[in-house]
Formats: sequence, structure tokens, C-alpha cells
Amino acid sequence: MALHLVQAAIIYLNTRMVQIVLAAPKWRKKLTDADRRALSALFWSHLNLYGKFELVMSKQLDLGPGPGAEGQQSAGPL
Repeated sequence: MALHLVQAAIIYLNTRMVQIVLAAPKWRKKLTDADRRALSALFWSHLNLYGKFELVMSKQLDLGPGPGAEGQQSAGPL
């Protein structure tokens, strides 16, 4: 079950990163319909599955407010 949870978390983060990039007008104009059809949240080349992991508490991913959060105020970083 833990593996499924990790896989779901990776897919969620990948999806949010793709959404953030696609929200930029520069990329919206640059990508063709074929490019958009080829997008997938199943990429994993940016993951370090077997190596050293460093936790840097002073940095965090800026994933935005999240889907469905329009008009809601964020409580800030945890």
C-alpha cells in the first residue's frame, strides 16, 4: 500500500508542475496540439530512486494554491 501512496504522490506533484508550466502564456503559445496530447504525468526521470536524498527545510516547491482553490486564502507554508 505504501508504494501506491508514493506513486499517487508522484503523479500528483508531476501533474501540478505540468499545470504550472502550462499556465505560463509563453508555453501556451509555444506548444502545439500534438505536444499537448503527448504530455503525461507519468514521467520519473527527475526522481532519485536509489541515491542520496537531502532534505532542505529552507526551500519548498511553489505548487500554487492547488486545483479548486480559487477565492480561498492559503494558510501559508506548513
